Amino acid sequence: MKYEKLAIPEVVLLTPQVFGDERGFFMETFRQSEFETHCGPYQFVQDNHSKSKQGILRGLHYQHQQPQGKLVRVTQGEVFDVAVDMRASSATFGQWVGVHLSADNKQMLWVPPGFAHGFYVTSDEAEFQYKCTDYYAPGDEVSIRWDDPSLAITWPLSEHQRPTLSNKDAQGLSLHEAPQFK
Repeated sequence: MKYEKLAIPEVVLLTPQVFGDERGFFMETFRQSEFETHCGPYQFVQDNHSKSKQGILRGLHYQHQQPQGKLVRVTQGEVFDVAVDMRASSATFGQWVGVHLSADNKQMLWVPPGFAHGFYVTSDEAEFQYKCTDYYAPGDEVSIRWDDPSLAITWPLSEHQRPTLSNKDAQGLSLHEAPQFK
């Protein structure tokens, strides 16, 4: 596994070594000891799996009182995946990083606690799987507006296309209205 720190160094892109032949492929998707060496001493307690159609944008979400770290990957299709630093004391507060994750590139993204996370589906549909460091707590979830001008995220939207959002995400807070981490 290759671990690459992104522009916000706590966010890490993982690229597995894939062994393939005419029968298919094999890859290791997670090894606790290596993950701890490159990303930190985190344990995962919950795995999630979602399916979305093209043009769906989910996020930007985080839990404030029960923050979750997420190790995310796409097993069908492609998404543009984004992490936003919500740590007020961080030099990168309010900054974002984004990567294309797909079933083809098999890459994963580590989004640590203290970050908001979201993704936009760029393929016909996408299946998205992620491991979480804490349990989902619906009453603790915060949603930040995907189009907050202070974030200026460059989503890869088709020309004149607005993403499809949940009601919760359509009513998201601005970065400066949202609770922050210390």
